Amino acid sequence: MSGERVEIETLVHQAWPAPHQEAIGGWILRYADGVTKRANSVLAWGEPDNLDEAVGAAEKFYAERGLPCVFSIGPRATSRLDAFLADRGYRLVDQALYMTALLDGETPRPAHHATIADEPSGDWLATWWEVDGRFDRGLETAERIARGVPASYATVEEDGAPLAVGRSVLQDGMLGIYCMATVPAARRRGLGRSVLRALLAHGRARGATGAYLVVLARNTTAIAMYAAEGFTPAGRYHYRVSTPA
Repeated sequence: MSGERVEIETLVHQAWPAPHQEAIGGWILRYADGVTKRANSVLAWGEPDNLDEAVGAAEKFYAERGLPCVFSIGPRATSRLDAFLADRGYRLVDQALYMTALLDGETPRPAHHATIADEPSGDWLATWWEVDGRFDRGLETAERIARGVPASYATVEEDGAPLAVGRSVLQDGMLGIYCMATVPAARRRGLGRSVLRALLAHGRARGATGAYLVVLARNTTAIAMYAAEGFTPAGRYHYRVSTPA
């Protein structure tokens, strides 16, 4: 378990801030009206003295808000916690990879023109949520999360219509890549790659020396694209989700 991996977990938490957060020992309970699993899960850093009591308190916190209890099991979580939750009936879902890249050379030019703004436009938000939204609601909360820290928003358009978007967050020399989305009808044209290159070049120009991102382990197409752009695996995490009572 490297310090680099732990730091990436911290950066991800900071770059995707849940509007409501409460602490239980070393854990952070995050809540955002149920919008996105990351912003509605327990960030399990370390292990409380009384594990059963702490898990019970977390379950109560989310039950009071009408949500299942979800734990993010990353580099700082203990194997004992993961086993404890499994024995308690928690399902393992959404295994994900951290990937990192050095920005120590020229970023290849995007094949498609991408515009970058300091604020997400309505079209940017609509395009991202059309692809990445897992609900028929929640865009307002999702926008609040995305705007929770200063960020850059890239868009590739065609005939005035946004086809691919992405978001980056500059954090002490590290550039986090988020919200990568391409509308289904425009896929397999390299538009997402152009968004990524535009964000990396923009971040590098502002002093970024490295970049990171999170991708679901099952998304082999995206992983291959990121690997071709210089990203390599730097750790894993997954979620444990409580089963209905």
